[in-house]
Amino acid sequence: MEDLVIRDADVVDGSGADSYRADVVVDDGRIVAIVKEAAAAGCQRPRAVRELDAEGLVLSPGFIDMHAHSDLALLRDPDHSAKAAQGVTLEVLGQDGLSYAPVDDSTLAGVRRAVAGWNGPGDDVDFDWRSVGEYLDRLDHGFDGRGIAVNAAYLVPQGTVRALVVGWEGRPATPAELDRMRRLVAEGLEQGAVGLSSGLTYPPGMYAGNAELGELCRVVARYGGYYCPHHRSYGAGALEAYAEMVELTANAGCALHLAHATVNFGVNEGLAPELLALLDEALDSGADISFDTYPYTAGCTTLAALLPGWASEGGPAEVLRRLADDATAERIRHDLEVTGSDGCHGVPVDWETIEISGVTDPALGDFVGRTVHASAALLGETPWATARRLLTDDGLGPTILQHVGHEENVRAIMRHRAHTGGSDGILTGAKPHPRAYGAFPRYLGHYVRESGLMSLEECVAHLTGRPAARLRLPDRGLVREGYRADLVLFDPGTVAAGSTYESPRTLPTGIPHVLVDGRFVIEDGRRTDVLAGRAVRRSPV
Repeated sequence: MEDLVIRDADVVDGSGADSYRADVVVDDGRIVAIVKEAAAAGCQRPRAVRELDAEGLVLSPGFIDMHAHSDLALLRDPDHSAKAAQGVTLEVLGQDGLSYAPVDDSTLAGVRRAVAGWNGPGDDVDFDWRSVGEYLDRLDHGFDGRGIAVNAAYLVPQGTVRALVVGWEGRPATPAELDRMRRLVAEGLEQGAVGLSSGLTYPPGMYAGNAELGELCRVVARYGGYYCPHHRSYGAGALEAYAEMVELTANAGCALHLAHATVNFGVNEGLAPELLALLDEALDSGADISFDTYPYTAGCTTLAALLPGWASEGGPAEVLRRLADDATAERIRHDLEVTGSDGCHGVPVDWETIEISGVTDPALGDFVGRTVHASAALLGETPWATARRLLTDDGLGPTILQHVGHEENVRAIMRHRAHTGGSDGILTGAKPHPRAYGAFPRYLGHYVRESGLMSLEECVAHLTGRPAARLRLPDRGLVREGYRADLVLFDPGTVAAGSTYESPRTLPTGIPHVLVDGRFVIEDGRRTDVLAGRAVRRSPV
């Protein structure tokens, strides 16, 4: 007898097609039967060891978080309710060009320091891997050999590859260095990575020219992967930066997935239609393009990310040395406040929009939840003096919320045919962005039920079927017989994000059941002790 039958569910299958009523049978981690309108037809209904009454609930594929920063969280936190409770059953890691494989000992130390604001310092993690394959094996093993909370795919991080081969210097790679980077990207893809990511406003990835990036994208294309850039600007020159990535990948013959595809800051208010027209023109000409966004207006990154690229050359230790020198610190301030640094997307920083969301040193906790401008006023100093103090005293550790988005841009972009969902969720810090705990139920509750911006069927397709197609997963992302039983049951009338900017770690409502590989990780609204997640490796071309 099969393991489970889910009775009388309203199935939204991830394809965008109309919903239907059905009994869905799960056995050995897969969907083995779908019996439509069984009760109404009066036919014999399937039976199983366990039966779950889904009357009034929608059954959909598990949500795929196309932009996640759970690279260490999945290894340190077996609960991981931040994502599991949202219905996320697969996360894509290795984002923004910086993660923890492939590395050697020196590169790992630099990366850990550079992205401590994203993932914490990692002192509670045993970094017993160096290659991409070893990291994926570590995810498979998880906690005590039992696995991880949800599934995870991985992008080879171009910035980490460059740090390993070139270092943190702002110079072109030599031919020999480029050859080695090509080999490392190929090895990562052979070992299971689904593509390549870049953070082109973050050192050291930002120091790569387009010729270098194009050569790496050609490697990605040979393996059927995709390139996922955090491109060179989301502020001044944002449309040109998007066009640059479209042209680069077209020349390389590589699929393109644009990371957190927003247009922010005052210079881009109302410009979403221009971005979408640019993408539509490329799609209509045959380009393979997709993108992800989060359903909020505020961004989130590290305070150090705002610094100009020249100030970040040489790695974190050199940044701190420059900050300690008054003359150099004044040059940094001028670039930030007057010129508009490349780290701040070419726009002069407005300290009233920069809210400290987390620090690594608890002694600095009073800064969390305040803007840099507000803290400076309390201290009777300039905002730059406060920012410099935080960067120095916390070893580049502070994370920030950047309140620079536009709701009309968010709404227009999320409706596009190439859109997928991504949380960009940073889980560390005392007051993280609410998207880490609420992105997916916010789509369903706020934008579908309350705003009517799109139909439920269309929205679920954005969060399931489309991302699975981008990842080239042949048996995930749809409710189909033979597919993996990564499933979510939610109440369309009550599903909502509980997280807010004031209470960002509040879990969502209206998602009573989540299954990973046919096993309940959320049951009756509570986290079980099941660790059914594994590394999801690239399918062969």
